[in-house]
Amino acid sequence: MNIILIERQELQHDTVILTDRRASHLIKVLGVSSGDSVRIGIVDGPQGLGMVTDICKRFPFQVCLQVQFAEENNQNPGEKPFIDLLLALPRPIMLRRIFSQAAALGVENIFITHAQRVEKSFWNATLLNEKEYRPHLLQGLEQAIDTRVPKIHIHERFKPFVEDVLPEKIKDYSHLLIAHPDSIAPLKDVILEKPDKILVAIGPEGGWIDYEMDRFAESGFAAFSLGKRILKVDTAVVVIHARLSERRDSFGV
Repeated sequence: MNIILIERQELQHDTVILTDRRASHLIKVLGVSSGDSVRIGIVDGPQGLGMVTDICKRFPFQVCLQVQFAEENNQNPGEKPFIDLLLALPRPIMLRRIFSQAAALGVENIFITHAQRVEKSFWNATLLNEKEYRPHLLQGLEQAIDTRVPKIHIHERFKPFVEDVLPEKIKDYSHLLIAHPDSIAPLKDVILEKPDKILVAIGPEGGWIDYEMDRFAESGFAAFSLGKRILKVDTAVVVIHARLSERRDSFGV
């Protein structure tokens, strides 16, 4: 936890009182004492510093922070993420990791839809409820020192998604990509100029079927390969994000 994230409603008159895992982390891991300052941020808001004004180091833990935000830091720092993900719904245990990793790496939107090779039972997972997946997103932000929560868009039916939703969404992107093991094209052959915004589709275990690949191709998605090795979805997310970032940086400023 490299930043303490708070919800805006938790802040009262520039003061926040923590009694949950954040207080436990400050006391047991960081070993803070009165007068110490820690990095703090409002979810989807600015970052600043919180000074410990009161602390209870015995269970139940409690830490009181006086928060201050610099005027020049009223907005989220740094460049907005330029990569968005379109995922065939992975198995829930894998999706938890993806939520955390994607938030840490930096994505603005994650679209989740169905595919032929997605088990229908996955759609019954409680993880698809915001109150269940949001903590995993926040954990990723805490690691990366960011406050911008990725937006999750869930579309349970593939055909209505690609026919009715996707055509409007893709207008926001300069590059549409789809990872597929049968493709022989490396990223350098499908990204020929510096991308502004990328939407990359990653299939389920077993990959997209031909019908799904055809529908993506009709929407303008270009297939690319990560190489001969077949990766798990959560690993592919990290590798693809790294490869896309490297490719974008290769074009310079």
